[in-house]
Amino acid sequence: MIKKEKEIKNIRTRIAPSPTGAMHMGTARTALFNYLFAKQNNGKFILRIEDTDKERSEQRWTDEIIEQMKWLGIEWDEGPDIDGKFGPYKQTQRLDIYKKYLEKLLAEDKAYYCFCTPEDLEAKRQDQLSRGVAPKYDGTCAHLSKEIVAKNIAEGKEHVIRFRVENKKVKFNDLIRGDVEFDTGLLGDVVIAKGLEEPLYHFAVVIDDFEMKISHVIRGEEHLPNTPRQILIGQALGFDQPIYAHLPLMLNADKSKMSKRQGDVAVSDYRTKGYLPEALINFMALLGWNPGTEKEIFTLAELIKEFSIEKVQKAGAVFNLQRLDFINGFYIREKAIKKLTELCVPYLKEAGLLVVGQVTENQLEKIVEISRTRMKKLSDINELADFFFQDELKYDGSLLKWKEMGDSDIKDSLNASAKILSENKIWDLENLQKEMFAGSEKFNKEKNYPEKNKGYLLWPLRVALSGKEFSPSPFEITDILGKEKSLKHIERAIKMLG
Repeated sequence: MIKKEKEIKNIRTRIAPSPTGAMHMGTARTALFNYLFAKQNNGKFILRIEDTDKERSEQRWTDEIIEQMKWLGIEWDEGPDIDGKFGPYKQTQRLDIYKKYLEKLLAEDKAYYCFCTPEDLEAKRQDQLSRGVAPKYDGTCAHLSKEIVAKNIAEGKEHVIRFRVENKKVKFNDLIRGDVEFDTGLLGDVVIAKGLEEPLYHFAVVIDDFEMKISHVIRGEEHLPNTPRQILIGQALGFDQPIYAHLPLMLNADKSKMSKRQGDVAVSDYRTKGYLPEALINFMALLGWNPGTEKEIFTLAELIKEFSIEKVQKAGAVFNLQRLDFINGFYIREKAIKKLTELCVPYLKEAGLLVVGQVTENQLEKIVEISRTRMKKLSDINELADFFFQDELKYDGSLLKWKEMGDSDIKDSLNASAKILSENKIWDLENLQKEMFAGSEKFNKEKNYPEKNKGYLLWPLRVALSGKEFSPSPFEITDILGKEKSLKHIERAIKMLG
């Protein structure tokens, strides 16, 4: 029976990842959309682990899924770590439940044992292809007698359990794609288990969604071809049919499907690089969903309020890294400086830049503060601020040059800066800027440089202090480095010029 959405009072959605590897960004987006839909409808969001793939499933990946979901802030109401009314929430703990339904289908002759070997099946497939026929199971074992089945099983013959697929049209309304129709005559009888103790995905997912009272199945477009099989299995068991919504694929910039072979696809990849959870949530929400306005920044609370499944697009969603960088940069700039510094410290330590006692807490916060405006991700702090932690800077001496200045002019400029700094009595940002501006005007007059062009004094100084073409102002750098270290950097720059 198909329930209409208006008849559903208890909205229940789920995410059901397989613990066979790191959590994919596509899985995280699907989890987010299910979470948002459930929460805005006062419903429940369930985490279920589909670990029937015994060879590839590992507990460490289940732990990783739980960790990344918690880090993102996507909280579930029922799951393997907190249990719930409809548990257990790991498929390997539900084998008795699946067995009961498999036995029911076998008893009603809606499923049967198949003893065809993989070699037999491949031979039949090749034959069908050679005749221009769409390959599907030909029903060799569909009508074996009970005696033959019992004899084969007693002899230990390898077998699977196939579901009898009716030759008919399966229609359903998808919340994103509208009315969808499949011709099941193209499917053939599908394998639903390797035995009573080994259910396969297509079967187990139907049982779980029914037993856990899932009202809406919101999942990726790649699952769309699975839907008719699952609907038929549900109908054969007399289940209510959930409402389906198939999200658009996540695509690379070249419109190809995101895959592990083409770069970072796991949540942990982006977490390691220094993307913030709130930025990833914001970004993922916009992968396929359009709020209908120009607004791009959304908190999780705002998304719960404004998200609409009807505004999810059908076309593939391009994973635009520049957009993610923009959003992440926004959240970095919004962070309280103490918290942002705390988040940056592990990157500085891992790069071997930050040593205990090297800088004070106040200096470290100042370093992060003046770097944050150019940070796209937390790991950028290493490249942007490395010079603050180095005693000797390595850079090309030609970088010290400003406009038409020669080496002797640059030396004069650096010596003038050293004199100003060494004579400075009040070492704070405001006074340093005041003294350097005044010194710039005096230096330009002495050298007959354009009076308002402060680069003749400040450019060589900034490069000498940072070793970079792009960096914060020399006032900010000297304020943090202090007089002694600033003067040493200037001295080394003068020596570099010979």
